[in-house]
Amino acid sequence: MNLKDFWYDLPERLIAQNPLEKRDMSRLLVVDRKKDAFEHRLFKDLPEYLEPGDCIVINNTRVIPARLLGEKENSGGKIEFVLLKRIDQDVWEVILKPGRRAKPGARFVFGNGILKAEILEIVEEGNRIVKFYYDGVFEEVLDKVGIVPLPPYIHATLEDKERYQTVYSKINGSAAAPTAGLHFTPELFEVLKQKGIKVAEVTLHVGLGTFRPVKTQNIHEHHMHKEYYSIGPEACAVINETKEKGKRVVAVGTTSVRVLETVSGENGRISPASGETDIFIYPGYKFKMVDALITNFHLPESTLIMLVSAFAGKDRIMEAYKEAISKEYRFFSFGDAMLIL
Repeated sequence: MNLKDFWYDLPERLIAQNPLEKRDMSRLLVVDRKKDAFEHRLFKDLPEYLEPGDCIVINNTRVIPARLLGEKENSGGKIEFVLLKRIDQDVWEVILKPGRRAKPGARFVFGNGILKAEILEIVEEGNRIVKFYYDGVFEEVLDKVGIVPLPPYIHATLEDKERYQTVYSKINGSAAAPTAGLHFTPELFEVLKQKGIKVAEVTLHVGLGTFRPVKTQNIHEHHMHKEYYSIGPEACAVINETKEKGKRVVAVGTTSVRVLETVSGENGRISPASGETDIFIYPGYKFKMVDALITNFHLPESTLIMLVSAFAGKDRIMEAYKEAISKEYRFFSFGDAMLIL
């Protein structure tokens, strides 16, 4: 398939710059694959589409203040790091700019010197492996000097940094939020619980590869970045029981989909696992575990729109996006949501 197959025109005014005051008041475009029909609802109406015994699977990752603004030691040249992946206790893979200042051996300082870094090596796509030096606990130092890295299409200042976290975030490690989960509230979870809908947690630390454009015209040639995932025995037990009883596994976001499809066996069961996944899901993929999907609206020609196209059918997704644009839905991270049944 060609990259241009996943292009659509989006008016810039529809790119949401700020979250809504109430998370669950986002609009919800319901895509019914069996009826081949659309419905326009609000996210708080989600429980109406789920049945007792269904299981929603959420990604409990938490965004870290991964953006660091500093300067080169001695020369004072400005530098920006974005933490991508922890390699060892104090060793990280980072994206940085400008790259010409960051050869192996170069040293940088952040936060008036409370955090320092040395470039160890240059790796794939110009990323760097760096070692950090500091006193105390790294996470506490990072909280002092780091900034939560908002996506490049968001230009507004976020007043409340917790609005770029899900209400159930708990495991630090992401450079970007799993945005389909931003619509949930504690009250909505209570409604789901009362209806007998189960919740299972997985972890996938979202890297900035999420925002990197696909550059190959033939999408099969695209290389996915690896991201850390984990799923424990409790989640596996809940999900396996759901499948055994003929109920639906409802993935919240493409990150949850990638975990579930990574660990699913051909026997339709999953087992506890952790590691790195570079699974690339595009049309033609046969889903083994996911029965329904809650997702936001994604960038044109992104791996995320390819994943939802694999799940719902490319033509149907392009029609759904056309419908959403005509109804002036809000797009991307702080935008509205879609439920694919």
